[in-house]
Amino acid sequence: MKRVFISFRAEDRKQVDGLRLLAANPQFDIEFYDESLRTAIDSQNEAYIRKQIRERINRTSITLCLMSEYTYSSSWVSWELRESIDKGNAIILMGLPGGPQQLQLPAPVTGSTWWLWDVNKLHSLIQAAP
Repeated sequence: MKRVFISFRAEDRKQVDGLRLLAANPQFDIEFYDESLRTAIDSQNEAYIRKQIRERINRTSITLCLMSEYTYSSSWVSWELRESIDKGNAIILMGLPGGPQQLQLPAPVTGSTWWLWDVNKLHSLIQAAP
């Protein structure tokens, strides 16, 4: 089973939680071990928060960035993507369900390929990733 870190804007948490439920549903052919944060880290110490997130990224080989209209503006998403790239993770960029047809990408992945929401495509991308 692939180990995946999910990067997203905090404002998109409900939709991301929906994806987590989808992955747990045996009717869908998608599986991965989610190393992402499920609850906010109870700290205002940015260095401590980064350390906790970095530990999770380091246990994965794939970073899935789920994007909405303003994901590009999240400094945390950009940081997580840079950390993932530096580590050598495969990066998958996918719009959230019902999202816009055009998205501005976060700076670390500008010019990269991204996909509109498609659970079958997501499954194939995760399976094909090293």
